[in-house]
Amino acid sequence: MVYYSKAIISKVKQIDLLTYLKIYEPTELICINKDNYCTKTHDSLKISNGMWYWFSRGIGSNNALDYLVKVRNFNFIEAVGILNNCLKANKILSCDNIQKEKNTKLILPDKDDNNNKIIDYLVNRGIDKEIIDDCISKNLIYQTKDKHNIVFVGFDKNNVARYGFERGTNLSRYMHDLSGSHKAFSFRLKSNQFNDNIHIFESSIDLLSYATLLKINNVDWKSENYLSLGGVYQPPKDIVNGKVPISLLYYLNQNPNTKKIILHLDNDKAGRMSTKILINSLSSKYEVVDEPSHYGKDINDFLLFINGMEINNRCNIKEKFSDR
Repeated sequence: MVYYSKAIISKVKQIDLLTYLKIYEPTELICINKDNYCTKTHDSLKISNGMWYWFSRGIGSNNALDYLVKVRNFNFIEAVGILNNCLKANKILSCDNIQKEKNTKLILPDKDDNNNKIIDYLVNRGIDKEIIDDCISKNLIYQTKDKHNIVFVGFDKNNVARYGFERGTNLSRYMHDLSGSHKAFSFRLKSNQFNDNIHIFESSIDLLSYATLLKINNVDWKSENYLSLGGVYQPPKDIVNGKVPISLLYYLNQNPNTKKIILHLDNDKAGRMSTKILINSLSSKYEVVDEPSHYGKDINDFLLFINGMEINNRCNIKEKFSDR
């Protein structure tokens, strides 16, 4: 019989229900207003101020452990095991260690009648036209009607849009998460076949740039998994206290077959520190590889560099990718 020490039980009891659901079951959460939630399965189960109460049954608590036992009907040992695995996999001790995300309704800008402006913008950033068209056909990117900006969209497992990032198509550097975005569902491309690897990027542009680099080097870009973090927060000065972004936590939870994480974060101070944090936090369970841009600040810089090189020099770069 499995045994858990009092110390482990004490730790899992620190995880409140809102924290647990936001990271591990975000599709179950329904936002009533700024600080109050209910669940999709039980609309009489309300969550507020660190507490939850199931009004139709007259039971409640201040932690996720009791929810798993009293609502989800796991036995105590099973429930402790679920939460303990979460702690071991992601090094989360309490809600203080988790990046807070608002779970409000996503507001997406109206779509334009065409996507000509964003296609020109992405092509000028070196992105392959086939990859652009594929993203447009899947509603992963589109052009806004008012400003002709580009929107990158992230979907949940039910194909409902839950995340949006708008970026200007001019030199203004205009970019922001859309109102109601939940970064657990940040922009990603899924492999068209079984693949236990995941490529991680700071931005959607870098993600598409890497897919383009694979295509340039005759690698099937559709066979890979890609995830954008939607930017990297300012990391702490030490790697021990660093956080794993909620988008990556959610992906790993939803894809337990993942074995290898390839990091393509920027060649700046924030990107390098974030890489060290992720390697420190995840290497006990996954193979974590640091694969930054070979040139410039980020993957898009490298793509632009490649596109400007003579064809005979490109062979050396191809060898680097074929060694992956």
